[in-house]
Order: sequence, then C-alpha cells, then structure tokens
Amino acid sequence: MSQFTYSHRDLLTDIHRAEQPDPHTEPSPFDTLLSSGWRERMSRGGVFRYRLGALQTRVLPGPLSLVAQLNVQRGVERRKPQEIQSIKQPYNAHQFNFNKICPEEVLFEMSRVTEQSLRPPGGDRPELQRVVVLVNVSPLEFGHCLFVPEPSRCLPQVLTLSAIQTGIESVLLSSDPGFRVGFNSLGAFASVNHLHLHCYYLKQELLLETVPVEPLVPEKGFYRLTHLPRGFLFYAEPNDLDQIARVVFQVTEALVNGDVAHNLFLTRGCPPSEGQQEEAQQGSRRGVRIALWPRRSSFGAKEETAFNVALCELAGHLPFKVQQDYECLTEKDVKDIIQRYLLPDQDFTRLERQLVADMIDL
Repeated sequence: MSQFTYSHRDLLTDIHRAEQPDPHTEPSPFDTLLSSGWRERMSRGGVFRYRLGALQTRVLPGPLSLVAQLNVQRGVERRKPQEIQSIKQPYNAHQFNFNKICPEEVLFEMSRVTEQSLRPPGGDRPELQRVVVLVNVSPLEFGHCLFVPEPSRCLPQVLTLSAIQTGIESVLLSSDPGFRVGFNSLGAFASVNHLHLHCYYLKQELLLETVPVEPLVPEKGFYRLTHLPRGFLFYAEPNDLDQIARVVFQVTEALVNGDVAHNLFLTRGCPPSEGQQEEAQQGSRRGVRIALWPRRSSFGAKEETAFNVALCELAGHLPFKVQQDYECLTEKDVKDIIQRYLLPDQDFTRLERQLVADMIDL
C-alpha cells in the first residue's frame, strides 16, 4: 500500500480563488497522489460501480448560487445503505464495513508526522494514527474518496478529534480550492456505520466559501451561519488548527450526547466577516471554513432516488438522481425541502445558547 506522510510544513496557505484558474498551477503532492490513483482505478474497470464522466451541471438562479448536478447512476447503482436507528448505534461487524472492501479500492494510507511522533534518542517511535484513503465506488464527483481512520479499530460513525484534524489537514494539503471534505452522522444520512469522511473535487465556487457570518465566540473561531441553511461555522488556519479542531469536537460531542444528528462540510474559504469583504480578502483561500448543521434525525434506510439532504446539499452542492428534479426544481423548492430537515427555530436557539455557554465556561 502506498504511504503518504506529511507534516505541518506541507499545509498550504497561499491559495486563492480566481475567476479563471491558472492552468499552469501545479497540483500538490497530495492532489497528485489522490487524483492519479482515482483516475487509474476508474480507467482500470471493475473497481467502481459505474463510469463517471462529465456531469450535467447548472447554477440555479437566485442569491444562493446553488450548484446542481445530475448523477442518475448514483441513485441506481450504489450499494444499499444500512438501516440506521440511533445516532449512537454500535458498530456491527456483521454488516458491511470498510474492512470488507476489495483491496483495489484502497489508494494509499496517510499519517501526520508531529514532534511527538518523531523517534526520541534511544526510544521507540510512537505509533501514528493511520488513515486509509479509498475510492467511493459510487462517486458523486471527480476524486470522490473516503478517509477511514484506522479501519481495524472498528469505530462507529461518530466523529473523533483526530478525524476532525484529518479533515481540516487534508483540505490544507490540497492546492485546489475546489477540494471538499464532509461527514454525515448517523441519523443524517450516513450510509455505513463505520467511521469515515467523504472528500471530492467540485470546481464550481460555493457561497459557503465567502458568505458573511455572525460571531458567537469569535475568539474560539465559532460563528453562526444565517444566509445559508442556519447552522454554525468555524474557521481554521494552520497556526490554530489543533485548537479549532478541539472546539469543533467539543460541539459535535455535545450533539452526539444530546442525540442531535448533524452534517459537517469543510472547504477552503476566506476569513469570516460580518459584512462584505474587499476583493483581495474575498479571494483568499488560506484557511478552512468548517460548516456544521444540527438537524432533525432521519432514521431507517434512505431512499436512493430521492433528493436526500446531507452534507453537500446543505453546503449548496445539489447532486440530483432524477432528470426531472434536476431540470425543474428552483432555489425556492430546494430551500423548502432543506427546511424540513433542519431543527425548528426554537430548538436551534436553545442549542446555540447552551453551546455558547459551555464554550465560554471552558
């Protein structure tokens, strides 16, 4: 298995979003390894459930600039999702999990080198956390892969601190502003109860990258999203990555303890601001915006041809599996559908107050 080892020095900050991407921009080593491996598996045949070509794409008219794509095969060909009954549902080795995949699906294994993980003089080298990167055999876009932290530990689909750190670091390892990472909790349309995050490339700009936010506990990188589906936003750069990851973990742990389903989406974005920013600042992609949406739980097996609201839909990327939906749904239609999955205003406000109080007390 290929190994990809990285350190803090490999995290990239000099990244910008331009109207016309520079074709001469060199992909990062991380992008090269992931993209080349994904292309090779796609061209080989027999690894993916279908061949993914260029997807029909359109931006829905409206202030949210929602990016709609048609991917009929994902609704027809993908593996049947597991039936989820609880946000804290234990891992079940008898159900499908990522220890049962074909070896050809694995691209590489990644691990971070830190000062603590260097071999001390005369001492043993501590064991690093290994994250296996494998293709999603039912891809929704180019480069769609899964990050599976230490598959043999058989962790359920509940975020850990190290999984959050891996998600943030992978975005910073990519030189492509269109590289996205996400997580669906149980009860928020996770399909497999074995800890994993999604990643893929989407070249179209999302409003989430620049949308103004409202401060909640800004000194800890904690903000409220209002212009998109109401949720929370965190912002991290390499110098405060570990601190922000701990804050995100504190919030997701509170959601799990409170039986609140949630979706997480990570993308490069400009630093948070309450108003419109200058053009140079708005084009900066030096850091990572981490959006978190608490939501109503959706239990049972999800309907594969339906417009299911999960991590990418909440972020403004809409993969449709039915031609008529792709062609006919408007921004208002999508907002109405999404609203049905969000927490009622009263519940969201109560949750927000509790999270802010807990964060200030720390």
